[in-house]
Amino acid sequence: MKLERKHRDYWRRNLRLTAVLLTVWFLVSFVVSYFARDLAAFSFLGLPLGFYMGAQGAPVIYLLIIWWYARQMNQLDREYGVDDGESDD
Repeated sequence: MKLERKHRDYWRRNLRLTAVLLTVWFLVSFVVSYFARDLAAFSFLGLPLGFYMGAQGAPVIYLLIIWWYARQMNQLDREYGVDDGESDD
């Protein structure tokens, strides 16, 4: 019974992390693109913000999402004792 509770808690935390990161992905992919014309009024590094997010900002955020997920899952695996024993941190 205790193992089932621990297993459920592990997956609950995994799903919560995944949901948060998918929400960030959705906001960057679709919401920013939808408001690209409105964001053109702002500039970032001399470029309209909507253009910058499409050209460079979104891919950088996608890489950060992948890095954050891997980091958090390694930490979660160690916390619940399901890690593979190798540590790259």
